[in-house]
Amino acid sequence: MSKAALLRRYHLVLGLFIIGLILSGLTAFPLLHELRLMASWLGIQHHAEYASHGGLSFWIGYVWHGLEVTQAQFPFVAYGTDWLAFGHIMIAVFFIAGPWRDPLPNAWVLKVGLFACAAVAPLALICGAVRCIPLYWRLVDCSFGLFGALPLLYCLHLVRQMSAGTSRNS
Repeated sequence: MSKAALLRRYHLVLGLFIIGLILSGLTAFPLLHELRLMASWLGIQHHAEYASHGGLSFWIGYVWHGLEVTQAQFPFVAYGTDWLAFGHIMIAVFFIAGPWRDPLPNAWVLKVGLFACAAVAPLALICGAVRCIPLYWRLVDCSFGLFGALPLLYCLHLVRQMSAGTSRNS
C-alpha cells in the first residue's frame, strides 16, 4: 500500500477516534437532559419513582434522581462534569496538533492514549466499587477504554508501515 493510502486510512481512523473524544466530552455537559430522555425511554415518568423499577431502569432512575436533587440544591457540583467535558475536548486537541498533523514523530501521543485507555479499566473497577456503581455499569465504562484502544492500535500499526516505507525510500 502506498504511503498516501496509508495516510488516508490513518487519518480516517484517527479522525473517528478524535470525533469520539469530542462527542464524549460534549455529552458531559447536558447530563440532566440526557438522563431525563433516557428515563422517559425506559418508562420512568418522575425521578423520585426510581425505586419501583429494577435493573438498568432502577440505575438510570436513581442517577437521574441524584442529579435532579443535586442540581436543585448544589448546582455547582455540575461544574465537575463541565471540566470532564473540557478535558475530553482538550485531549482531542493533542491528537489533532500532534499525530494528525505529523504521524511519525508523534506516535508517542498514540502510545500515551493507549496507556490512558488501559487505565480506564482499573479506574472504573476500583473507583466504581468505592462509589457503589453497579458492576454492569463499570463494565460499560471499561468498554470505552477497550473501544478507544482499538483505533489507536491500528493507527500505530499504520505508523509502523509508513515508517518502514520511509526508511526503504531513504
